[in-house]
Amino acid sequence: MNYTDLDKTAAWAVLQTLAPGGRRFDFSAALTADRVRAASAPMAGGLAYNWAAKAVDKPVLAALAALADEQELTAKYQALLEGEIMNTGEQRRVLHHLLRGQQGKAVIHEGRDLGAFYQKERDRFFAFAGDVRSGKLSGPGGTPFANVLQIGIGGSDLGPRAMYIALDNWAAKNGGKKLNGYFVSNVDPDDASALTASLNLAETICVLVSKSGTTQETLANELFIKDKLTRAGLDPRRHIAAVTSETSPLARNPAYLDSFYIDDFIGGRYSSTSAVGGVILSLAFGPETFRDFLAGAREADALALEKDIAGNAALLDALLGVWERNFLGYPATAVLPYSQALARFPAHLQQLDMESNGKRVNRRGEAVAYATGPVVFGEPGTNGQHSFYQLLHQGTDIIPLQFVGFTESQRDDDVEVDGSVSQTKLKANLAAQILAFAKGRDNADKNKYFPGGRPSSLIHGKQLTPAALGSLLAHYENKVMFQGFVWNLNSFDQEGVQLGKILTKKVLAGASGDGALDAYSGLLGINV
Repeated sequence: MNYTDLDKTAAWAVLQTLAPGGRRFDFSAALTADRVRAASAPMAGGLAYNWAAKAVDKPVLAALAALADEQELTAKYQALLEGEIMNTGEQRRVLHHLLRGQQGKAVIHEGRDLGAFYQKERDRFFAFAGDVRSGKLSGPGGTPFANVLQIGIGGSDLGPRAMYIALDNWAAKNGGKKLNGYFVSNVDPDDASALTASLNLAETICVLVSKSGTTQETLANELFIKDKLTRAGLDPRRHIAAVTSETSPLARNPAYLDSFYIDDFIGGRYSSTSAVGGVILSLAFGPETFRDFLAGAREADALALEKDIAGNAALLDALLGVWERNFLGYPATAVLPYSQALARFPAHLQQLDMESNGKRVNRRGEAVAYATGPVVFGEPGTNGQHSFYQLLHQGTDIIPLQFVGFTESQRDDDVEVDGSVSQTKLKANLAAQILAFAKGRDNADKNKYFPGGRPSSLIHGKQLTPAALGSLLAHYENKVMFQGFVWNLNSFDQEGVQLGKILTKKVLAGASGDGALDAYSGLLGINV
Protein backbone atom coordinates (compact mmCIF):
# COMPACT_ATOMS: atom_id res chain seq x y z
CA MET A 1 0.00 0.00 0.00
CA ASN A 2 1.25 3.44 -0.94
CA TYR A 3 1.18 6.04 1.87
CA THR A 4 2.12 9.42 0.39
CA ASP A 5 1.76 13.00 1.58
CA LEU A 6 -0.86 14.91 -0.38
CA ASP A 7 1.60 17.43 -1.83
CA LYS A 8 3.75 14.62 -3.23
CA THR A 9 0.95 13.26 -5.42
CA ALA A 10 0.53 13.95 -9.11
CA ALA A 11 -3.08 14.96 -8.43
CA TRP A 12 -1.88 17.76 -6.11
CA ALA A 13 -0.22 19.55 -9.02
CA VAL A 14 -3.28 19.14 -11.25
CA LEU A 15 -5.64 20.45 -8.57
CA GLN A 16 -3.37 23.43 -7.95
CA THR A 17 -3.83 24.47 -11.58
CA LEU A 18 -7.62 24.24 -11.17
CA ALA A 19 -7.76 26.35 -8.00
CA PRO A 20 -9.49 29.64 -8.85
CA GLY A 21 -7.17 32.04 -7.02
CA GLY A 22 -9.10 35.23 -6.25
CA ARG A 23 -12.01 34.27 -8.52
CA ARG A 24 -15.23 32.89 -7.11
CA PHE A 25 -17.30 30.07 -8.49
CA ASP A 26 -20.25 31.53 -10.42
CA PHE A 27 -23.21 29.92 -8.67
CA SER A 28 -25.61 32.35 -10.36
CA ALA A 29 -24.91 30.64 -13.66
CA ALA A 30 -24.07 27.13 -12.47
CA LEU A 31 -26.72 26.44 -9.82
CA THR A 32 -29.65 25.46 -12.02
CA ALA A 33 -32.60 23.15 -11.42
CA ASP A 34 -30.95 20.51 -13.62
CA ARG A 35 -27.75 20.64 -11.56
CA VAL A 36 -29.69 20.32 -8.30
CA ARG A 37 -31.50 17.25 -9.60
CA ALA A 38 -28.37 15.64 -11.05
CA ALA A 39 -25.76 16.32 -8.36
CA SER A 40 -26.76 13.54 -5.99
CA ALA A 41 -25.12 10.43 -4.55
CA PRO A 42 -27.06 7.64 -2.80
CA MET A 43 -26.62 6.99 0.90
CA ALA A 44 -27.89 4.25 3.18
CA GLY A 45 -31.03 4.47 5.30
CA GLY A 46 -33.06 6.26 2.64
CA LEU A 47 -30.75 9.31 2.57
CA ALA A 48 -29.01 11.08 -0.31
CA TYR A 49 -26.04 13.44 -0.54
CA ASN A 50 -26.53 16.48 -2.79
CA TRP A 51 -23.47 18.51 -3.81
CA ALA A 52 -25.07 20.89 -6.33
CA ALA A 53 -24.08 23.96 -4.29
CA LYS A 54 -20.41 22.99 -4.12
CA ALA A 55 -17.86 25.09 -6.03
CA VAL A 56 -16.78 22.34 -8.41
CA ASP A 57 -17.05 21.55 -12.10
CA LYS A 58 -16.28 18.47 -14.20
CA PRO A 59 -12.48 19.03 -14.38
CA VAL A 60 -12.26 19.41 -10.60
CA LEU A 61 -14.36 16.29 -10.02
CA ALA A 62 -12.19 14.34 -12.45
CA ALA A 63 -9.03 15.49 -10.67
CA LEU A 64 -10.49 14.55 -7.28
CA ALA A 65 -11.38 11.11 -8.62
CA ALA A 66 -7.79 10.75 -9.82
CA LEU A 67 -6.59 11.75 -6.35
CA ALA A 68 -8.78 9.04 -4.81
CA ASP A 69 -7.26 6.46 -7.15
CA GLU A 70 -3.70 7.66 -6.61
CA GLN A 71 -4.06 7.60 -2.82
CA GLU A 72 -5.78 4.18 -3.00
CA LEU A 73 -8.54 5.36 -0.71
CA THR A 74 -10.98 2.46 -1.07
CA ALA A 75 -8.13 -0.07 -0.98
CA LYS A 76 -6.89 1.42 2.29
CA TYR A 77 -10.42 1.25 3.64
CA GLN A 78 -10.64 -2.44 2.66
CA ALA A 79 -7.32 -3.07 4.41
CA LEU A 80 -8.64 -1.34 7.53
CA LEU A 81 -11.78 -3.52 7.42
CA GLU A 82 -9.65 -6.65 7.29
CA GLY A 83 -7.59 -5.73 10.33
CA GLU A 84 -4.44 -4.07 9.00
CA ILE A 85 -2.69 -1.83 11.56
CA MET A 86 -4.05 1.65 10.81
CA ASN A 87 -3.45 3.33 14.17
CA THR A 88 0.29 3.59 13.59
CA GLY A 89 0.93 5.67 16.71
CA GLU A 90 -0.32 2.92 19.02
CA GLN A 91 0.19 -0.02 16.61
CA ARG A 92 -3.46 -0.99 16.74
CA ARG A 93 -6.13 -2.18 14.38
CA VAL A 94 -9.15 0.09 13.79
CA LEU A 95 -12.33 -1.98 13.98
CA HIS A 96 -15.39 0.17 14.65
CA HIS A 97 -16.82 -0.97 11.30
CA LEU A 98 -16.71 -4.57 12.53
CA LEU A 99 -19.18 -3.64 15.26
CA ARG A 100 -21.80 -3.25 12.53
CA GLY A 101 -20.97 -6.42 10.60
CA GLN A 102 -18.15 -8.05 8.69
CA GLN A 103 -17.35 -6.41 5.33
CA GLY A 104 -14.31 -8.52 4.46
CA LYS A 105 -12.44 -11.52 5.78
CA ALA A 106 -12.63 -12.40 9.48
CA VAL A 107 -10.37 -10.40 11.78
CA ILE A 108 -8.43 -12.69 14.12
CA HIS A 109 -6.34 -11.32 16.99
CA GLU A 110 -4.39 -13.65 19.27
CA GLY A 111 -6.63 -16.50 18.22
CA ARG A 112 -9.88 -14.63 18.84
CA ASP A 113 -12.41 -13.86 16.10
CA LEU A 114 -13.11 -10.23 16.97
CA GLY A 115 -16.32 -10.06 14.97
CA ALA A 116 -17.67 -12.95 17.03
CA PHE A 117 -16.46 -11.25 20.22
CA TYR A 118 -18.34 -8.03 19.39
CA GLN A 119 -21.44 -10.05 18.52
CA LYS A 120 -21.26 -11.90 21.84
CA GLU A 121 -21.03 -8.66 23.82
CA ARG A 122 -23.93 -7.22 21.84
CA ASP A 123 -26.04 -10.30 22.64
CA ARG A 124 -25.12 -9.95 26.32
CA PHE A 125 -26.16 -6.32 26.62
CA PHE A 126 -29.30 -6.97 24.59
CA ALA A 127 -30.26 -9.63 27.16
CA PHE A 128 -29.39 -7.24 30.00
CA ALA A 129 -31.55 -4.52 28.45
CA GLY A 130 -34.38 -6.98 28.03
CA ASP A 131 -34.22 -7.91 31.72
CA VAL A 132 -34.29 -4.27 32.79
CA ARG A 133 -37.08 -3.26 30.40
CA SER A 134 -39.24 -6.23 31.41
CA GLY A 135 -38.77 -5.56 35.13
CA LYS A 136 -36.94 -8.85 35.71
CA LEU A 137 -33.97 -6.76 36.87
CA SER A 138 -35.29 -3.95 39.04
CA GLY A 139 -34.52 -1.52 41.82
CA PRO A 140 -35.14 -1.96 45.54
CA GLY A 141 -38.41 -3.66 46.43
CA GLY A 142 -39.04 -4.54 42.79
CA THR A 143 -39.23 -0.89 41.69
CA PRO A 144 -38.92 -0.82 37.88
CA PHE A 145 -36.09 1.29 36.52
CA ALA A 146 -37.46 4.39 34.80
CA ASN A 147 -34.17 6.21 34.12
CA VAL A 148 -30.75 5.33 32.75
CA LEU A 149 -27.80 7.60 33.52
CA GLN A 150 -24.59 7.32 31.50
CA ILE A 151 -21.37 8.36 33.26
CA GLY A 152 -18.55 9.03 30.80
CA ILE A 153 -16.67 11.76 28.97
CA GLY A 154 -15.43 12.44 25.44
CA GLY A 155 -16.40 9.59 23.15
CA SER A 156 -18.18 7.89 26.04
CA ASP A 157 -20.56 10.85 26.20
CA LEU A 158 -20.70 12.93 23.01
CA GLY A 159 -21.68 10.23 20.52
CA PRO A 160 -24.09 8.28 22.75
CA ARG A 161 -25.71 11.51 23.96
CA ALA A 162 -26.16 12.75 20.38
CA MET A 163 -27.62 9.39 19.30
CA TYR A 164 -29.98 9.25 22.29
CA ILE A 165 -31.33 12.75 21.62
CA ALA A 166 -31.66 11.93 17.92
CA LEU A 167 -33.86 8.88 18.57
CA ASP A 168 -35.81 10.06 21.61
CA ASN A 169 -38.81 11.50 19.76
CA TRP A 170 -38.82 8.72 17.16
CA ALA A 171 -38.88 5.99 19.83
CA ALA A 172 -41.56 7.77 21.87
CA LYS A 173 -43.78 8.04 18.79
CA ASN A 174 -43.15 4.42 17.74
CA GLY A 175 -43.63 2.80 21.14
CA GLY A 176 -40.02 1.86 21.81
CA LYS A 177 -39.14 4.23 24.62
CA LYS A 178 -39.06 2.61 28.06
CA LEU A 179 -36.43 4.48 30.10
CA ASN A 180 -35.50 8.15 30.10
CA GLY A 181 -31.83 8.73 29.31
CA TYR A 182 -29.49 11.15 31.09
CA PHE A 183 -25.77 11.88 30.85
CA VAL A 184 -23.12 13.26 33.18
CA SER A 185 -19.66 14.01 31.83
CA ASN A 186 -18.15 17.20 33.20
CA VAL A 187 -16.06 16.83 36.36
CA ASP A 188 -17.64 20.13 37.46
CA PRO A 189 -19.70 18.95 40.47
CA ASP A 190 -22.60 21.18 39.46
CA ASP A 191 -23.25 18.83 36.53
CA ALA A 192 -23.74 15.68 38.59
CA SER A 193 -25.35 17.54 41.48
CA ALA A 194 -28.10 19.12 39.40
CA LEU A 195 -28.79 15.86 37.61
CA THR A 196 -28.99 13.62 40.68
CA ALA A 197 -31.17 16.19 42.46
CA SER A 198 -33.76 15.87 39.69
CA LEU A 199 -33.86 12.05 39.54
CA ASN A 200 -35.53 9.42 41.69
CA LEU A 201 -32.37 7.40 42.29
CA ALA A 202 -34.31 4.29 43.33
CA GLU A 203 -35.65 4.18 39.75
CA THR A 204 -32.28 4.94 38.11
CA ILE A 205 -29.80 2.49 36.62
CA CYS A 206 -26.35 3.87 35.73
CA VAL A 207 -23.95 2.92 32.94
CA LEU A 208 -20.33 3.69 33.83
CA VAL A 209 -18.22 3.95 30.66
CA SER A 210 -14.42 3.97 30.73
CA LYS A 211 -12.37 1.72 28.46
CA SER A 212 -9.27 2.04 30.64
CA GLY A 213 -11.18 2.14 33.93
CA THR A 214 -8.92 5.03 34.98
CA THR A 215 -10.47 8.14 33.35
CA GLN A 216 -10.18 10.82 36.02
CA GLU A 217 -13.37 12.76 35.33
CA THR A 218 -15.47 9.61 34.92
CA LEU A 219 -14.25 7.99 38.14
CA ALA A 220 -14.81 11.25 40.04
CA ASN A 221 -18.39 11.35 38.81
CA GLU A 222 -18.86 7.67 39.63
CA LEU A 223 -17.85 8.30 43.24
CA PHE A 224 -20.11 11.36 43.35
CA ILE A 225 -23.12 9.32 42.21
CA LYS A 226 -22.26 6.35 44.41
CA ASP A 227 -22.23 8.75 47.36
CA LYS A 228 -25.67 10.05 46.37
CA LEU A 229 -27.00 6.49 46.05
CA THR A 230 -25.60 5.51 49.45
CA ARG A 231 -27.03 8.63 51.11
CA ALA A 232 -30.42 7.69 49.65
CA GLY A 233 -30.16 4.29 51.36
CA LEU A 234 -29.47 2.45 48.10
CA ASP A 235 -26.80 -0.15 47.27
CA PRO A 236 -24.68 1.17 44.36
CA ARG A 237 -23.89 -2.39 43.31
CA ARG A 238 -27.55 -2.83 42.29
CA HIS A 239 -27.64 0.37 40.28
CA ILE A 240 -24.47 0.48 38.15
CA ALA A 241 -23.28 -1.51 35.13
CA ALA A 242 -19.91 -0.93 33.47
CA VAL A 243 -18.71 -0.68 29.88
CA THR A 244 -14.96 -1.15 29.80
CA SER A 245 -12.11 -3.31 28.49
CA GLU A 246 -11.42 -6.80 29.77
CA THR A 247 -8.13 -5.65 31.30
CA SER A 248 -9.48 -2.65 33.25
CA PRO A 249 -10.15 -2.62 37.01
CA LEU A 250 -13.87 -2.37 36.22
CA ALA A 251 -13.92 -5.78 34.49
CA ARG A 252 -15.52 -8.73 36.33
CA ASN A 253 -15.87 -6.46 39.35
CA PRO A 254 -18.57 -7.37 41.93
CA ALA A 255 -19.17 -3.65 42.50
CA TYR A 256 -21.26 -3.63 39.29
CA LEU A 257 -24.39 -5.38 38.08
CA ASP A 258 -22.47 -6.53 35.01
CA SER A 259 -19.60 -5.45 32.76
CA PHE A 260 -19.76 -5.24 28.96
CA TYR A 261 -16.57 -5.15 26.96
CA ILE A 262 -14.91 -3.29 24.14
CA ASP A 263 -11.22 -3.40 23.24
CA ASP A 264 -8.39 -1.10 22.22
CA PHE A 265 -9.39 -1.38 18.57
CA ILE A 266 -12.52 0.72 19.19
CA GLY A 267 -11.63 4.40 19.55
CA GLY A 268 -13.78 6.47 21.88
CA ARG A 269 -15.10 8.83 19.21
CA TYR A 270 -15.92 5.81 17.02
CA SER A 271 -17.66 3.84 19.78
CA SER A 272 -21.36 4.78 19.46
CA THR A 273 -22.09 1.48 17.69
CA SER A 274 -20.33 -0.52 20.44
CA ALA A 275 -21.51 -1.20 23.99
CA VAL A 276 -20.56 2.42 24.73
CA GLY A 277 -23.66 3.57 22.88
CA GLY A 278 -25.44 0.24 22.66
CA VAL A 279 -26.12 -0.32 26.34
CA ILE A 280 -27.89 2.98 26.99
CA LEU A 281 -29.71 3.01 23.65
CA SER A 282 -30.90 -0.57 24.13
CA LEU A 283 -32.04 0.17 27.69
CA ALA A 284 -33.89 3.31 26.67
CA PHE A 285 -35.33 2.31 23.28
CA GLY A 286 -34.92 -1.47 23.05
CA PRO A 287 -32.50 -3.82 21.26
CA GLU A 288 -34.53 -3.73 18.02
CA THR A 289 -34.02 0.01 17.67
CA PHE A 290 -30.28 -0.44 18.17
CA ARG A 291 -30.25 -3.25 15.58
CA ASP A 292 -31.87 -0.93 13.04
CA PHE A 293 -29.31 1.76 13.88
CA LEU A 294 -26.50 -0.75 13.24
CA ALA A 295 -28.12 -1.88 9.99
CA GLY A 296 -28.08 1.68 8.64
CA ALA A 297 -24.43 2.05 9.55
CA ARG A 298 -23.55 -1.34 8.02
CA GLU A 299 -25.24 -0.41 4.73
CA ALA A 300 -23.33 2.89 4.68
CA ASP A 301 -20.06 1.07 5.31
CA ALA A 302 -20.72 -1.20 2.32
CA LEU A 303 -21.51 1.76 0.04
CA ALA A 304 -18.23 3.41 1.07
CA LEU A 305 -16.33 0.63 -0.74
CA GLU A 306 -17.58 1.86 -4.13
CA LYS A 307 -14.62 3.11 -6.20
CA ASP A 308 -16.64 5.49 -8.38
CA ILE A 309 -16.93 8.73 -6.39
CA ALA A 310 -20.31 9.46 -8.00
CA GLY A 311 -21.75 6.46 -6.15
CA ASN A 312 -19.79 6.82 -2.91
CA ALA A 313 -21.22 9.72 -0.90
CA ALA A 314 -18.71 9.47 1.95
CA LEU A 315 -15.75 9.45 -0.44
CA LEU A 316 -17.16 12.30 -2.53
CA ASP A 317 -17.90 14.38 0.59
CA ALA A 318 -14.34 13.76 1.81
CA LEU A 319 -12.77 14.80 -1.50
CA LEU A 320 -14.89 17.95 -1.76
CA GLY A 321 -13.76 18.83 1.76
CA VAL A 322 -10.12 18.39 0.70
CA TRP A 323 -10.74 20.65 -2.31
CA GLU A 324 -12.15 23.34 -0.01
CA ARG A 325 -9.48 22.98 2.67
CA ASN A 326 -6.34 22.64 0.56
CA PHE A 327 -7.11 24.35 -2.73
CA LEU A 328 -9.71 26.98 -1.83
CA GLY A 329 -8.11 27.70 1.56
CA TYR A 330 -11.23 27.51 3.74
CA PRO A 331 -10.28 26.95 7.41
CA ALA A 332 -13.59 25.78 8.90
CA THR A 333 -16.84 24.01 8.13
CA ALA A 334 -20.28 24.35 9.74
CA VAL A 335 -22.66 21.42 10.33
CA LEU A 336 -26.23 22.71 10.21
CA PRO A 337 -28.94 20.08 10.79
CA TYR A 338 -32.47 21.35 10.21
CA SER A 339 -33.72 18.84 12.77
CA GLN A 340 -33.94 19.47 16.49
CA ALA A 341 -33.31 15.76 17.01
CA LEU A 342 -29.75 16.36 15.79
CA ALA A 343 -29.13 19.15 18.31
CA ARG A 344 -25.98 17.51 19.70
CA PHE A 345 -24.81 15.89 16.46
CA PRO A 346 -22.48 18.81 15.54
CA ALA A 347 -20.80 18.50 18.96
CA HIS A 348 -20.14 14.82 18.28
CA LEU A 349 -18.75 15.65 14.83
CA GLN A 350 -16.44 18.24 16.40
CA GLN A 351 -14.72 15.48 18.33
CA LEU A 352 -14.90 12.96 15.50
CA ASP A 353 -13.28 15.28 12.96
CA MET A 354 -11.01 17.52 15.03
CA GLU A 355 -9.62 14.75 17.24
CA SER A 356 -9.07 12.48 14.24
CA ASN A 357 -7.53 14.87 11.70
CA GLY A 358 -6.32 17.74 13.86
CA LYS A 359 -2.76 16.58 13.18
CA ARG A 360 0.39 18.30 11.92
CA VAL A 361 2.49 15.19 11.27
CA ASN A 362 1.93 12.27 8.91
CA ARG A 363 1.75 8.56 9.72
CA ARG A 364 5.54 8.46 10.02
CA GLY A 365 5.69 11.41 12.43
CA GLU A 366 6.98 13.85 9.78
CA ALA A 367 5.58 17.38 9.60
CA VAL A 368 3.23 17.98 6.68
CA ALA A 369 3.40 21.15 4.60
CA TYR A 370 -0.34 21.57 3.96
CA ALA A 371 -3.52 22.21 5.91
CA THR A 372 -5.26 19.22 7.49
CA GLY A 373 -8.52 19.00 9.46
CA PRO A 374 -10.80 22.06 9.53
CA VAL A 375 -12.45 23.68 12.54
CA VAL A 376 -15.92 22.12 12.88
CA PHE A 377 -18.88 23.80 14.58
CA GLY A 378 -22.62 23.98 14.22
CA GLU A 379 -26.11 24.27 15.66
CA PRO A 380 -29.54 23.19 14.49
CA GLY A 381 -31.48 25.39 12.09
CA THR A 382 -33.33 27.63 12.43
CA ASN A 383 -31.60 28.61 15.70
CA GLY A 384 -28.30 29.23 13.95
CA GLN A 385 -29.94 31.66 11.55
CA HIS A 386 -30.53 33.96 14.51
CA SER A 387 -27.00 33.45 15.83
CA PHE A 388 -23.86 33.00 13.70
CA TYR A 389 -25.34 33.03 10.16
CA GLN A 390 -24.54 36.74 9.99
CA LEU A 391 -20.83 35.89 9.76
CA LEU A 392 -21.51 32.99 7.40
CA HIS A 393 -23.37 35.26 4.97
CA GLN A 394 -21.41 38.51 5.18
CA GLY A 395 -18.19 37.79 7.08
CA THR A 396 -14.72 38.00 5.58
CA ASP A 397 -14.13 34.21 5.70
CA ILE A 398 -15.96 31.76 3.47
CA ILE A 399 -17.04 28.77 5.56
CA PRO A 400 -18.41 25.71 3.72
CA LEU A 401 -21.74 24.47 5.07
CA GLN A 402 -23.07 20.97 5.63
CA PHE A 403 -26.88 20.95 5.79
CA VAL A 404 -29.05 18.03 6.90
CA GLY A 405 -32.82 18.01 6.43
CA PHE A 406 -35.85 15.72 6.37
CA THR A 407 -39.20 15.75 4.62
CA GLU A 408 -41.10 14.65 7.74
CA SER A 409 -40.74 15.34 11.44
CA GLN A 410 -40.33 12.44 13.88
CA ARG A 411 -43.48 12.93 15.95
CA ASP A 412 -45.97 13.93 13.23
CA ASP A 413 -47.42 16.53 15.60
CA ASP A 414 -47.75 19.92 13.94
CA VAL A 415 -49.94 22.98 13.60
CA GLU A 416 -50.77 25.23 10.67
CA VAL A 417 -49.98 28.93 11.03
CA ASP A 418 -50.17 31.51 8.21
CA GLY A 419 -50.94 28.88 5.62
CA SER A 420 -48.25 26.29 6.40
CA VAL A 421 -47.27 23.86 9.16
CA SER A 422 -44.04 24.27 11.13
CA GLN A 423 -42.25 21.41 9.33
CA THR A 424 -42.91 23.13 6.00
CA LYS A 425 -41.55 26.39 7.41
CA LEU A 426 -38.42 24.54 8.56
CA LYS A 427 -37.86 23.05 5.10
CA ALA A 428 -38.51 26.38 3.38
CA ASN A 429 -35.87 28.01 5.57
CA LEU A 430 -33.36 25.30 4.65
CA ALA A 431 -33.95 25.59 0.91
CA ALA A 432 -33.77 29.39 1.12
CA GLN A 433 -30.50 29.37 3.04
CA ILE A 434 -28.76 27.10 0.52
CA LEU A 435 -29.66 29.47 -2.31
CA ALA A 436 -28.90 32.64 -0.33
CA PHE A 437 -25.46 31.39 0.60
CA ALA A 438 -24.66 30.32 -2.94
CA LYS A 439 -26.10 33.13 -5.05
CA GLY A 440 -26.19 36.04 -2.59
CA ARG A 441 -27.93 39.32 -3.48
CA ASP A 442 -26.76 42.55 -5.04
CA ASN A 443 -27.66 45.84 -3.36
CA ALA A 444 -26.38 49.38 -3.64
CA ASP A 445 -26.54 49.54 0.15
CA LYS A 446 -23.43 47.54 1.09
CA ASN A 447 -24.91 46.60 4.47
CA LYS A 448 -27.55 44.71 2.54
CA TYR A 449 -25.20 43.24 -0.06
CA PHE A 450 -24.74 39.45 0.10
CA PRO A 451 -21.64 38.35 -1.83
CA GLY A 452 -22.75 34.72 -2.18
CA GLY A 453 -20.18 32.15 -3.23
CA ARG A 454 -20.67 30.23 0.01
CA PRO A 455 -20.62 26.50 -0.89
CA SER A 456 -22.78 23.90 0.81
CA SER A 457 -23.90 20.30 0.68
CA LEU A 458 -27.23 18.77 1.68
CA ILE A 459 -27.93 15.36 3.18
CA HIS A 460 -31.66 14.73 2.98
CA GLY A 461 -34.22 12.01 3.46
CA LYS A 462 -37.80 11.30 4.45
CA GLN A 463 -37.40 10.99 8.22
CA LEU A 464 -34.70 10.58 10.86
CA THR A 465 -35.21 6.90 11.72
CA PRO A 466 -32.72 4.61 13.51
CA ALA A 467 -31.45 3.31 10.15
CA ALA A 468 -31.10 6.85 8.78
CA LEU A 469 -29.21 7.90 11.91
CA GLY A 470 -26.86 4.93 11.56
CA SER A 471 -26.27 5.89 7.94
CA LEU A 472 -25.57 9.51 8.89
CA LEU A 473 -23.13 8.52 11.64
CA ALA A 474 -21.22 6.08 9.41
CA HIS A 475 -21.15 8.60 6.54
CA TYR A 476 -19.23 11.09 8.67
CA GLU A 477 -16.98 8.45 10.22
CA ASN A 478 -16.03 7.27 6.75
CA LYS A 479 -15.65 10.80 5.41
CA VAL A 480 -13.15 11.59 8.19
CA MET A 481 -11.32 8.31 7.53
CA PHE A 482 -10.98 9.04 3.79
CA GLN A 483 -9.71 12.56 4.47
CA GLY A 484 -7.12 11.15 6.86
CA PHE A 485 -5.94 8.81 4.12
CA VAL A 486 -5.72 11.70 1.64
CA TRP A 487 -3.64 13.75 4.10
CA ASN A 488 -1.56 10.67 5.06
CA LEU A 489 -2.44 11.06 8.74
CA ASN A 490 -3.06 8.64 11.55
CA SER A 491 -6.69 9.54 12.22
CA PHE A 492 -7.05 7.07 15.06
CA ASP A 493 -4.96 8.31 17.96
CA GLN A 494 -5.33 11.52 19.98
CA GLU A 495 -2.02 12.47 21.54
CA GLY A 496 -3.16 16.09 21.54
CA VAL A 497 -5.37 15.46 24.57
CA GLN A 498 -2.63 13.93 26.71
CA LEU A 499 -0.42 16.85 27.76
CA GLY A 500 -3.18 18.63 29.65
CA LYS A 501 -3.96 15.41 31.54
CA ILE A 502 -0.31 15.02 32.55
CA LEU A 503 -0.07 18.58 33.84
CA THR A 504 -3.38 18.23 35.70
CA LYS A 505 -2.01 15.24 37.59
CA LYS A 506 1.08 17.25 38.54
CA VAL A 507 -1.06 20.09 39.87
CA LEU A 508 -3.19 17.69 41.93
CA ALA A 509 -0.04 16.01 43.27
CA GLY A 510 1.31 19.42 44.36
CA ALA A 511 4.49 19.02 42.31
CA SER A 512 4.11 20.72 38.96
CA GLY A 513 7.67 22.08 38.85
CA ASP A 514 6.50 25.05 36.79
CA GLY A 515 6.10 28.45 38.44
CA ALA A 516 3.60 29.73 35.91
CA LEU A 517 1.44 26.61 36.29
CA ASP A 518 1.54 27.00 40.07
CA ALA A 519 0.59 30.66 39.73
CA TYR A 520 -2.41 29.87 37.55
CA SER A 521 -3.41 27.16 40.02
CA GLY A 522 -3.18 29.71 42.82
CA LEU A 523 -5.47 32.11 40.93
CA LEU A 524 -8.04 29.30 40.93
CA GLY A 525 -7.69 28.62 44.64
CA ILE A 526 -5.53 25.50 44.49
CA ASN A 527 -2.82 25.35 47.13
CA VAL A 528 0.40 24.08 45.52
